[in-house]
Amino acid sequence: MEQRLPDFVLAGLYKNSLVITEDAISLANTLTKDGTSPVEKPLPAAPAALPKQWYLGNNGKHIAIIVNDAGAVYLNDESLQFLSSILSACKLNLGDVAIINRHQEPVLFSFLKSHLQPVVLLAFDVNLQQLQLPFTIPHYQVQPYDQCQFLSAPSLQTMLGESKEAKLEKTKLWLSLKKIFQL
Repeated sequence: MEQRLPDFVLAGLYKNSLVITEDAISLANTLTKDGTSPVEKPLPAAPAALPKQWYLGNNGKHIAIIVNDAGAVYLNDESLQFLSSILSACKLNLGDVAIINRHQEPVLFSFLKSHLQPVVLLAFDVNLQQLQLPFTIPHYQVQPYDQCQFLSAPSLQTMLGESKEAKLEKTKLWLSLKKIFQL
């Protein structure tokens, strides 16, 4: 089964890549007043390296999703597909969220708050104290704190498949998400 990432995800992953357009080609073929090609002129010094993308998505609706996946940069394909279907059921998509793999980027809530301004934080297989939050909550309990709603849940892996246990976890998650997103 072939899987395709949505166009906006691909664009987000390669937003700093060089693309040669027709305008650039025609510009290169023209000569300046002094008879030299604009391409021959020295280029300004390259800007300092941009920081690498530390989350997946565009954070359009300020929803942070923290996962703990040792085997992936952001999230393994199966879990990403499942998460995408959950987001779709909540009338959201990957452009609305920021997915952070805590195994790769051990961020703290203070950092997330200043950089992403989350109004919702979903933590899958992440203890909230690891984010240096002053509280813990049971799985699937919605907890407001610092203008943000928190939800802690077990790993997305536990919700994959059609087993009785997986269906129970999906149901618990859905009930909590309905409360958060007023569905």
